[in-house]
Amino acid sequence: MNRLIQQKQLAQLISAHFKEIIRQPAVIFWGIIFPILMALGLGIAFTRQTDIVRHVAVIENHPTAMENANNALLLHAFLENHADKIEPSGDKPQQYKITLPNAKLGNTTFVFEKTTWRHAMVLLKRGNLGIIMDEKNGRIEYHFDPLNTDAHFSYLKLSKIFSQNSVPVEENLESVHPLTVHGTRYIDFLVPGLMAMGIMMSCMWGMSYGMIDKRSKKLLRRMVATPMKKSYFLISLMTVRIIMNLIESALLFLFAWLVFNITIQGSIAGLFAIFIAGNIAFGGIAIFISCRTANTEIGNGLVNAVVMPMMVLSGVFFSYHNFPDWSIPFIQKLPLTLLADGLRSIFIEGAGFADAMLPAAILLSIGIFFFSAGLRFFKWH
Repeated sequence: MNRLIQQKQLAQLISAHFKEIIRQPAVIFWGIIFPILMALGLGIAFTRQTDIVRHVAVIENHPTAMENANNALLLHAFLENHADKIEPSGDKPQQYKITLPNAKLGNTTFVFEKTTWRHAMVLLKRGNLGIIMDEKNGRIEYHFDPLNTDAHFSYLKLSKIFSQNSVPVEENLESVHPLTVHGTRYIDFLVPGLMAMGIMMSCMWGMSYGMIDKRSKKLLRRMVATPMKKSYFLISLMTVRIIMNLIESALLFLFAWLVFNITIQGSIAGLFAIFIAGNIAFGGIAIFISCRTANTEIGNGLVNAVVMPMMVLSGVFFSYHNFPDWSIPFIQKLPLTLLADGLRSIFIEGAGFADAMLPAAILLSIGIFFFSAGLRFFKWH
């Protein structure tokens, strides 16, 4: 008899807790519907086709290089005669494409863009392409990161294309020139992205979830009786988080400098401006999404709704140019994208203080807007 009573108690407790959860519509949305929507969006982004698209920079020869008309510009002549032209849009340079059909594994399309060596290096550092092609003494040269497997793949296929079309290609590896300069390695691309993601995660979880948890435990209610201003309370939270993020980012950079010899090629003042603006932006967003709710389940969903899409889309681990072209303008306007691109421009592109002002100003505006909105709707309990 006692065993039967105990079993009923357990069943009633399970039922009560289950009803407590399903009575919150937001919990159902963030726990069930939102992951499905995320899976749908990422599934469309990464399974829209089996084709592989690789971007290649083709260095335009200087007039001094055109000493021998028979050997000069063979690569450019090949593209004019054998590749399909892509109609230029806006201020984009002339592009060409060559597609290698494969019914089983999917097509491989190479998009060639004529550009200068300096611009090609910028595109390489941003992850927009993996290989640079040049022409010297009538023969094609390949420049890429030796640790980039996609670049090796591109080199093997490209060398086969040109050799089959009677374009002079070295049979040995003399035509391959590994790029080992700072900023062209994957680790150079990754570390600024990790710093940006660390700022976002620290602000969103450290401030938003912490505030929601304090409100749910009635800790914020006790502060109503004090003469403290809401703005002082929120500014103090943001200030502490900025200091913590500064320490964490400094330690990450110190580790990367000691182990991988990563350096800062641009303006230190510009780096500091973007760093502070990024903290203010995510601090403001964190205050806004946690200004009213006291339910930790809902708070968990709200934080994930901000964190997860940007962590996937904003190019922390890989270039966001892998997504469809129509989505790139939207992705570039995300706060994490602005912060990661701004940090990378300082770290690996040598951007100056003036170059950092635009992204810093946008991030600062985002932070002030959401902080003001969060302050307006904030409640203690």
